Amino acid sequence: MTPVHNVITSGQPAAPAGPPPVPLLDLAREYAEIGPEIMAAVEAVFRSQRFILGPEVAAFEQAAAARCGAAEAIGCASGTDALWLAMAASGVQPGDQVLTTAFSFFATASSILRLGAVPVLADIDPRTCNLAPAAASLAFEKHPGIRAILPVHLYGQCADWTALAAIAKPHNCLLIEDAAQAMGAKWDRIPAGNLGDAAAFSFYPTKNLSAAGEAGMVTTMNAAIARRARSLRTHGMEIRYHHEEIGWNSRLDTVQAAVLLVKLRHLDAWTERRRALATRYDELFANAGVVEPGPYPEHGIVLPWIDPRAHHVFHQYVIRVTRRDELRAWLAERGIGSEVYYPVALHQQKALAFLGYREGDFPESERAAREVLALPIFPQLRDDEQERVVNAIRNFFV
Repeated sequence: MTPVHNVITSGQPAAPAGPPPVPLLDLAREYAEIGPEIMAAVEAVFRSQRFILGPEVAAFEQAAAARCGAAEAIGCASGTDALWLAMAASGVQPGDQVLTTAFSFFATASSILRLGAVPVLADIDPRTCNLAPAAASLAFEKHPGIRAILPVHLYGQCADWTALAAIAKPHNCLLIEDAAQAMGAKWDRIPAGNLGDAAAFSFYPTKNLSAAGEAGMVTTMNAAIARRARSLRTHGMEIRYHHEEIGWNSRLDTVQAAVLLVKLRHLDAWTERRRALATRYDELFANAGVVEPGPYPEHGIVLPWIDPRAHHVFHQYVIRVTRRDELRAWLAERGIGSEVYYPVALHQQKALAFLGYREGDFPESERAAREVLALPIFPQLRDDEQERVVNAIRNFFV
């Protein structure tokens, strides 16, 4: 989940004199491609007047489950709610310890707390910025009662599921995917959403598959988890007005489902364009002579590293650079958008100070927060705009 007031201008500088700005993301271009399809789908919902759990919701759930290779998908109101639903429906209880990464969007931790559970943070692999298996193993030594692991597939690349599953197995530990940024990603050819006991997706407007507002989804292979997630999203109700437990109001709006159904048809082509843009960035930066071997930059930039077992969908194309804030200001002066995901590690967030972590506890997460910079990457980004981004960064180092 990426909080912005206007996603079309997210990460964009004010337009300077000269060439038009290169946006970090421009949803208006997407709408220009598929606007008639979107409006027809939305108009059909208005004609039916079935705004809550209408037929489009069930149709989207079925199509999304098939796309993820999951048995069932449960639409909900947001990616944050999806995290809560996935954990609660899987059996995470108040007081349980849930292991997750120290480097993610705030909802990864806040959803654990919303359950009444306890976040246990661990450091990241500096190459991928995903939860490091070695750090996860160490966390189990310090916290042997961990009930669940919540890895994040950050930037569109799956966490090392092979290693994390091996860690979880002897502890009989639940594995819940934070797949908010990973629709279409895979690990060893298995789609995100079909790796753990359950998974949570976000369809926030900046995501690769995006709604026209807030929306989310839980996927699972487990019928009991799916049934409970459906109940929890409707106030703990399976039979109308009969409540078996206290749930929440987190239903996927029919209008959002209609929009998502249209966009899902385009997702494969959009994903391949993102991957092609990422490959082209790699080539252009290499030719520009600014690339350094990873994981830590010194005088140039470190490019995204792709695990050979992963199918990366590039929700974000994130470089690492020591003079990150200077480079970002340089790009803004030249009309080029960028963004920092994320400038503060979770253990450094004021709202989470009560967890008792201190500066220096997770050095890789802290360093990533100082160095990561997301560059423009979306399916409608033009080649000439991408070249402007690369040329501007090359000139920064001259």
